[in-house]
Amino acid sequence: MVPFGYAGLPVPAGGDAPAIDAIIAAYSEVVDKHLLQFVTTEADRNTRLAGAPDGTVAVSTTTGSVWARAAGTWVTWWEPTPAWRTLSLASTYMSQDPTPQIRRVGKQVTIRGRATRVDGGLIDARNGVKIADVPADCVPAVLASGAGSLSLAGDPIVGLCRTEVLATGMTSSVGGAGSVLVYTQDGVVTSGGATWVGVEISYWLD
Repeated sequence: MVPFGYAGLPVPAGGDAPAIDAIIAAYSEVVDKHLLQFVTTEADRNTRLAGAPDGTVAVSTTTGSVWARAAGTWVTWWEPTPAWRTLSLASTYMSQDPTPQIRRVGKQVTIRGRATRVDGGLIDARNGVKIADVPADCVPAVLASGAGSLSLAGDPIVGLCRTEVLATGMTSSVGGAGSVLVYTQDGVVTSGGATWVGVEISYWLD
């Protein structure tokens, strides 16, 4: 038997005939880890290929996702872009156009949309207001912060706010981990705030 090629395939030589069955079995074992392994879901992959060696490639027959095994863990090679999910708004807020939505792709999360008060009042965010909660799988490991849009109706001047998503273990006077908070010092002088706030923010989970 002679190892052949980069995969070290066991190829029988002239004197190996009596051991041909064993050689075919050894050949199959070597080849197996170089074949695409077809699974249905990520859970199916984790169950059926739990002991797969590094270098194994798995393909989902339902989503087309492709994973490769490296350093004892599964690395995503390709996966379809997840659909947008509706963001869960605080009870005192409702959707404005566009509807607040959230999407997670790998370890990156994006939130888009606008919210307004249910009672039609102006939003005074000088001390921070809780607008929504992100799903459990979108709570960041560290505080996420970014600039969001703000209505120019009312008395804002610049039309910007600070949007934050509280990290795991964090709390504030208006929310806990996963809360989407908005702060602004923009023009709250006479009429008491803005008609709507944007919750646009993009952040990493780690």
